[in-house]
Amino acid sequence: MKQRFYQLQVAGCTRELPILNISDKLAIAGFVILGDVELVTRAAKDLVKKLPHEADFVMTAETKGIPLAAEVAKNLGHSRYLVARKSVKAYMYNSIWVDDESITTKGKQRLYLSEEDVNRIKGKRIILIDDVISTGGSMKALNDLAKKAGAIVVSQAAILAEGEAAKRKDIIFLKELPLFDAQ
Repeated sequence: MKQRFYQLQVAGCTRELPILNISDKLAIAGFVILGDVELVTRAAKDLVKKLPHEADFVMTAETKGIPLAAEVAKNLGHSRYLVARKSVKAYMYNSIWVDDESITTKGKQRLYLSEEDVNRIKGKRIILIDDVISTGGSMKALNDLAKKAGAIVVSQAAILAEGEAAKRKDIIFLKELPLFDAQ
């Protein structure tokens, strides 16, 4: 079968995204920002223009949202951002966790936040960041984790909103990403 691509234009960048079957009926455009300094830098600047500036922290889930969260935090003048981990690391004591289900990851997983980070964000205003919001499962898990930690979520944002997520009014995004029929 011939490889299909979708041409994405966002934040002044053009990228050819491979279209990948994720089921026998559904395909998505594979959007990976890891390593793409130009896209992350430009998208963060564009997102920050839309975000509330009264936030204290930016938080993302491991892994693909990390470079974007770092750049958004930098553009907001923050000296730190938080990463909800997918497993408990040796330095993480008394972690809290929530379940997470994403269309791009097989099976259920968990997101963890260390006690240190919980104490850091309790009562603070935070912005949740991801690269793409699709079904909203990962963003819901991040939201649940932030609230469990006692944080106040002031915004949820991503570079792209995929499919039905683009109709949501409770998220900020730069561009809609269509869904495709599997082939």
